[in-house]
Amino acid sequence: MSETKTEEKQQIPLWKKFLFSDMLADKTTAKKIAYIAVLAALCIVTNTFEIKFATVQFSFTIVSSVLAGMMIGPLFGAAAVFLGDGIGYLMNSMGYPYYWWVALSCAMMAVIAGLIMCIPMHFKGSIYLKLALICVSTLVLCSAGINSTGMYFIGLKLYMPSNVQAAFEERFGGRNTFFIYLLIRFFILGQIWNSLVNYALLFAIIPALKAIKPLKLRLE
Repeated sequence: MSETKTEEKQQIPLWKKFLFSDMLADKTTAKKIAYIAVLAALCIVTNTFEIKFATVQFSFTIVSSVLAGMMIGPLFGAAAVFLGDGIGYLMNSMGYPYYWWVALSCAMMAVIAGLIMCIPMHFKGSIYLKLALICVSTLVLCSAGINSTGMYFIGLKLYMPSNVQAAFEERFGGRNTFFIYLLIRFFILGQIWNSLVNYALLFAIIPALKAIKPLKLRLE
């Protein structure tokens, strides 16, 4: 990154970094609204369509949530994710109740992604180190933390298939601990594979987005 770009980033007030990414901070209000609308629309799409393979339910909400945080910023990125999750649920609830903790988990992914993008790293390829930090942080704090905690304490009876619950009771004697639930959710229901697919897609998407010159993405 050139010294000029570094100086520009340092001149952005700290409070504005919590609202918008470095890429959007100096953009017009119209462009900011346009980015929020596009990322919210992407979140709607990823919340509406899912792919079921055996016991694994693949969705791309991690991709859209992280991109919202990286491209829009922590708070407004989270707002776009919340909006997309809510509208996506209304369009395709599949008969399930609204899992608000899932929306909170996705919104926190945007917050984490946006905050990590604010870390000053001025060397070539720093975006990939930031992306790695984002992947690890969101997996631990959001997928295993917020999302799994909500499912365990609130949505377990509504969410876990009866055959998996029966197998769980037979194998573990009904000892329904949070740690055992994490193992079931990630390695039997396959959440770990869904997460890894999403993170792999992010590492493939970011170079493609950087190559689109009209976007003028400043991700390093």
